[in-house]
Amino acid sequence: MTLVLRYAARSDRGLVRSNNQDSVYAGPRLLAVADGMGGHAAGEVASKVVIASLAHVDDDEPGDDLLGKLRDAVASGNGAISELVTSDPDLEGMGTTLTAILFAGNRLGLVHIGDSRAYLLREGSFAQITHDDTFVQSLIDEGRITPDEAATHPQRSLLLRALTGHDFEPSLTVREARAGDRFLLCSDGLSGVVSLETLDEAIRIPDPQACADRMIELALKGGGPDNVTVIVADVEDVDFGDNYPIVGGAAGDGSDQHDTPPDSAASRAATLTQQRPPMPQRMDAPPPPLPDPKRKKRNAIKAFAIVFVLLLLTAVVAVGGKLWINTQYYVGATEDGQVAIFRGLNGSVLGFKLSSKVEDSCPPGSTGCTPITLKDLQEAGRKTITAGIRSDNGLDGARAAVRLLRTEHMLPLCKDTSATSTTTPTTPSTPSTPSSPSQTSGTGTPPANGSVAPSTGASEPSLTPSQQQVGVECREGP
Repeated sequence: MTLVLRYAARSDRGLVRSNNQDSVYAGPRLLAVADGMGGHAAGEVASKVVIASLAHVDDDEPGDDLLGKLRDAVASGNGAISELVTSDPDLEGMGTTLTAILFAGNRLGLVHIGDSRAYLLREGSFAQITHDDTFVQSLIDEGRITPDEAATHPQRSLLLRALTGHDFEPSLTVREARAGDRFLLCSDGLSGVVSLETLDEAIRIPDPQACADRMIELALKGGGPDNVTVIVADVEDVDFGDNYPIVGGAAGDGSDQHDTPPDSAASRAATLTQQRPPMPQRMDAPPPPLPDPKRKKRNAIKAFAIVFVLLLLTAVVAVGGKLWINTQYYVGATEDGQVAIFRGLNGSVLGFKLSSKVEDSCPPGSTGCTPITLKDLQEAGRKTITAGIRSDNGLDGARAAVRLLRTEHMLPLCKDTSATSTTTPTTPSTPSTPSSPSQTSGTGTPPANGSVAPSTGASEPSLTPSQQQVGVECREGP
């Protein structure tokens, strides 16, 4: 039995976004969708370089080490993002999601990080086979909200993991492939707009290209608020499957399908990051022109004008970047562990911080509000705050994130038993003259009047809240 892939892919910028930050690659062995994030240009750069780093695995038989090849390719893409950020600090904060499948006969390797998704239709049953790395998914996993509530949650777009050039932990799994399987890979521009029931209906369209077109149509009918990218791939038991790659979205050239495939998938992927310059044509060199005394002056004026324009553009970019940074907000922690709202980006350039604190976890003018510290939060909340919660809705969005931390991720209060401890009454002992050091006062020094203090009837001091909650993490009350 020979299992091969027959596939189709499309990417659309949607009806709201001004550019497409999604990138897609579909080939005989590799299927990959990346959803970039981090600003007008940075998101599309991140998704493009990750797809470019993965494309070469489509050229050769993957062998037995499917996950090793995927892991190495993803690490290469993540390293490329890190190098870009190092060379241009303005790109700090850019990143991308990734969901990719490496196909090898009756097996396939799946790598996933972020909120792009993979679905499987097998024997009439349609289900999601990836797990979203999002804040709302963590609330679902903890039983705090339902999937229906997650669909309208104000922080549903908040990612907990992505490829950002820093350390990463993707999900890597090996799955069985069977003849008749159909895989759907998509960005959240589709899954966040179209219901699972509607996807289940559309995925059954027999032709992969018609099915992919229908998915895009459904996302646009739902408002098209985000870039939308889909791959539909069938596993078939035939001698030959599709053997040309499809490169689209930010990684493509405006067309999701190439009419004339290059010699290999790797050579096709080379166009993701650069365009080939036209080959120079051989021609006889003309004789050198006679010196023109006026040309030197004109060249000097032209050079001055070019330098002036470059300086002006640099100043405009610097001012524009500063203004843009001042529109960004995130929730993080101060050096002393206090949760606060910051304006700017969570990072620094040449030792200079790109952010400043705007307000504490208690809104200005509020009364009776207890500030939040890192030690007041559950473990998941601490990790989220340490990484920083970026706001997509300015200061209001950051305040909403703080309110969510206060209601969803605070540790329970420690029990205070000091007020309920029972004092056993006893008959006061008869004062006597101390005869040994054990009969002196608690400090080891006899009282000034020379008598022993009467017993209070309580032989042990009250336990602190932390002593009462041994083995249970909790927080002290205000």
